[in-house]
Amino acid sequence: MNKNDWNPDLYLKFDKERIRPSIDLVARIDCDTPGKIIDIGCGPGNSTQILVNRWPDSVIIGADNSPAMIKKATADFPNQKWILFDAGNDNINDKFDLVFSNATIQWIPNHDKLLKRFADLLKDTGILAVQLPLFFDMPLSKSISEIARQDKWKVATQGVDNLFTINTSAYYYDHLAKYFSEIDIWTTDYYHVMESQSSILEMIRSTGLKPYLERLADDNEKKQFETLVLEKIKQDYPLQSNGKVLFPFKRLFFVAKK
Repeated sequence: MNKNDWNPDLYLKFDKERIRPSIDLVARIDCDTPGKIIDIGCGPGNSTQILVNRWPDSVIIGADNSPAMIKKATADFPNQKWILFDAGNDNINDKFDLVFSNATIQWIPNHDKLLKRFADLLKDTGILAVQLPLFFDMPLSKSISEIARQDKWKVATQGVDNLFTINTSAYYYDHLAKYFSEIDIWTTDYYHVMESQSSILEMIRSTGLKPYLERLADDNEKKQFETLVLEKIKQDYPLQSNGKVLFPFKRLFFVAKK
């Protein structure tokens, strides 16, 4: 696996927390039997199974730009179709009844162009369903950015914040309204019950913390950076009376119909 590729096993360690938004997003899609579905940013295929379970007779394609994730999805679900696909750049010569994307588009720039690309992938009566984490709204994100700006880290981590693209609900509504006649948009606050403060660090190590760690020189620097992040986690996410930790996680959803 390429050192900058995703780690499917670490990602799936927190499958229960990661899959809940997919379940909620699929539940809000008003469609009897979409003939063809594409899951953009399918990862290791865990969220794709929510689509498969709801629409077992549909043709469902899982697409991701990570070779490691596609390899894992193919190994775990060999009877399904998986493709390497960069949603920000690649083209597919096909049309879909449903374009689904869970916790992916925050890694892709230029959302005005991206939403048009998604709309172009849809048939005339197609549906777009998207969820993205509002990472910048979280104390954890602010703490990581603050640490990254410290003298020891600021050169190595310069520009990492710009790798995330997260806009307001008003932004998404205005751009969706160019291509869709019906738009349902909402946010949900999830309160993940974590076993420890260290488990929060472990959960984000494979996602939001990943691009910062990749910029650091060696394992020793990564450990130092993580130690500082954990100190902030302990301040921002205190222990509950039973020793567990509440980890609030806000997410933005939208379902749009042509």
